[in-house]
Amino acid sequence: MKKDSRIRLVLRCCLLGFVLAGGAGLEAGDLVIELPQREDFYLFLLAGQSNMAGRGEVSPADNSPHPRVFMLDKGANWVPAVDPVHYDKPAAGVGPGRSFAEVLVRSDPDIAIGLIPAACGGSSLVSWVPGGYHDQTDSYPYDDAIVRTRLAMEMGTLKGILWHQGESDSRSGRAEEYEAHLRELFERFREEFDAPDLPILVGQLGQFRRWNPSRQMVNDSQIAVAEDMEKVIFVKSDGLTPLEDRTHFDTRSQIEFGKRYADAYLSLEDRKGGQ
Repeated sequence: MKKDSRIRLVLRCCLLGFVLAGGAGLEAGDLVIELPQREDFYLFLLAGQSNMAGRGEVSPADNSPHPRVFMLDKGANWVPAVDPVHYDKPAAGVGPGRSFAEVLVRSDPDIAIGLIPAACGGSSLVSWVPGGYHDQTDSYPYDDAIVRTRLAMEMGTLKGILWHQGESDSRSGRAEEYEAHLRELFERFREEFDAPDLPILVGQLGQFRRWNPSRQMVNDSQIAVAEDMEKVIFVKSDGLTPLEDRTHFDTRSQIEFGKRYADAYLSLEDRKGGQ
């Protein structure tokens, strides 16, 4: 039988209009958040570049939080998850994180999900190494992701990584080395968190235009890594549609992509349960 203990956090909240279970909108002030015990608080690192951070247009529906889905905000506070989950650039919008989390909490009434946003728009794998700097966001993507995830793990249990990246490496001179560097990154993530079997879900690049050879090479590299490494799954982007920039997924597609990430994760859990 599961314990019913809860961790109650009181945060100084400046967000307006939250709608939580059993309550109406809250005004700025003290926001009481109840997290489950650590083993039932599932954490997921969201990493990569802008299509993981999300650039979809935010609507009122994207600001209605689920009572069991949280995000680690820029100040490292747990708050109800609303879009934009990320804060890498002013253009941050709807990404795949919330819809991913909502599928998972519907699949298990005893868990809550904590999203750890760490994607940085425009970042290459060159910056996803210890000490790597990304000038577009004036940040250290890899180092920041590790620090934020370790901080989150004080309250919950890391269950997986959602990765979407590759547009910035779809060029000659980078694409040829992409497979080796991606494999190194995933191995390093698992070593950092002492989790050799940590699931990693890799989202396919948008299929919005005809791919050049470098983009095809990045795609093939992601597939190869997923086929070769245990518990790494390639999540297809078939049928998803772009914003007018023909670079970023639109809101509908981001929500659908999040559901596909969730289905991929749950398929791993199903396989584990059938062993």
